Amino acid sequence: MKYASLGRTGLKVSRLCLGTMNFGPATEEQEAFKIMDAALDAGVNFFDTANVYGGPEHRGRTEEIIGRWFAQGGGRREKVVLATKVYGPMDDPLDGPNGEAGLSAHKIRRHLEASLRRLGTDHIELYQMHHIDCNVTWDELWNAFDIAQKQGKIGYVGSSNFAARDLVKAQYEAKAHGALGLVSEQHKYSLLCRLPELEVLPAAEELGIGVIPWSPLDGGILGGNLNPQPGSRTEKQAERVEKLRPQLERFSSLCKELGESAATVALAWTLANPAVTAPIIGPRTLQQFEETLRVVDVELSEDTLKAIDEIFPGPGGEAPKAYAW
Repeated sequence: MKYASLGRTGLKVSRLCLGTMNFGPATEEQEAFKIMDAALDAGVNFFDTANVYGGPEHRGRTEEIIGRWFAQGGGRREKVVLATKVYGPMDDPLDGPNGEAGLSAHKIRRHLEASLRRLGTDHIELYQMHHIDCNVTWDELWNAFDIAQKQGKIGYVGSSNFAARDLVKAQYEAKAHGALGLVSEQHKYSLLCRLPELEVLPAAEELGIGVIPWSPLDGGILGGNLNPQPGSRTEKQAERVEKLRPQLERFSSLCKELGESAATVALAWTLANPAVTAPIIGPRTLQQFEETLRVVDVELSEDTLKAIDEIFPGPGGEAPKAYAW
């Protein structure tokens, strides 16, 4: 495994981040345990989850599964750089009107405590805002995170689904509070979603914020299966595959020439961007996880990157050069 610093911090994380969203809804607990054990054996030390993961009927279930895995001991907790998120509703009747989606200091305190209980730990290395909350001031946010950091309950603060202007504002306000600010931004980024190249990725790189791409295979569409079995995809996904079939077939042919799977090349492409710290992989099975590991050793040539650009054109570079003289 290869490692990189998380943003401008001294914290070292693996170049692949284990996403756990499937644990519970799609992956049984014992299989999830096997995947997490295999991740540590392979040197993957960066695990990502969220308090809302587990399915609409059991939000929090994924954190509970990870907590029971930690409880097995063997240094499991100590070896993991743990990331979770806060923002969405948890359907806790005790939250009352403050249980709606958002980031008030009150909610951050309550939901952080709940995540710690489910995870069976006293601290979280990376606590991420799952979305921007425009109704909360940065004074309230940085004060809330400052308290949690001083209590030793969180190490660093990250964001997810922020626009470039949100990243800039967050860092400006953090500096005014004498805080480190954001160290990471979890963002949707893939060959089929290259819009972040306009502003989010350049802003993050300049500000020292490590980018953690989510859905780097775009829900599996870039995984190489152009003829899925009935029921293996939603109807909407199947329609997208058909709409994108010419591009996907060209990409599949290119990957065959390279002797690599489509999923490997798509993930290696995200890793080639200097703004990216680690894409999130979300295996449902141990086999899927094991097939992903060699990505960190795949280096795409300039010719290959150009060929990929021809198949999946990006926005043309960074703003404003991408669209102005």
